[in-house]
Amino acid sequence: MKNTKLASTWVRCAYASPLGPMTLAASEQGLTGCWFDGQKHMPDISRWAVQNDHPTLQQAAAELQRYFAGALDAFQVALDIRVGTDFQQAVWRALLGIASGQTLSYGELSQQIGRATAVRAVGAAVGRNPISLFIPCHRVVGANGALTGYAGGLDRKHALLHLERGQATPSAQGTIAG
Repeated sequence: MKNTKLASTWVRCAYASPLGPMTLAASEQGLTGCWFDGQKHMPDISRWAVQNDHPTLQQAAAELQRYFAGALDAFQVALDIRVGTDFQQAVWRALLGIASGQTLSYGELSQQIGRATAVRAVGAAVGRNPISLFIPCHRVVGANGALTGYAGGLDRKHALLHLERGQATPSAQGTIAG
């Protein structure tokens, strides 16, 4: 995280998703985190207060529930990406432009942000995305379309892409875990 001082005021809640337990985090400006528990690059959340009734966390959980039910293509909750570097933020904003059910290669994403030779740096920024699903890093694939890299695990990436293409719906509904 670029600015850990920003994160010192975040609040969190647990979310029981059909693909495993998740943690949602929020600031006063919006959603700051969405991680599958134990995924790569997940920060230490122990200092953040649990606040299940936070409006942003409740909205995010409701949108996730609709997403996992196959009834939501685009998230509306406000996002707060200030913890990223300027480069990371540019990559994360570009990810928001990948439509549900679509994919883009790391190379194409690099070209899209005007950094065609920075494919590895773009890949690193994609991997450090703190707001999984809402910022759809799972929609980025290898040059040949292969499913490569996903901090939440390739099995989840595969399941998310299938869900978005209408090929599968996770059987369980997600909820904020009390």
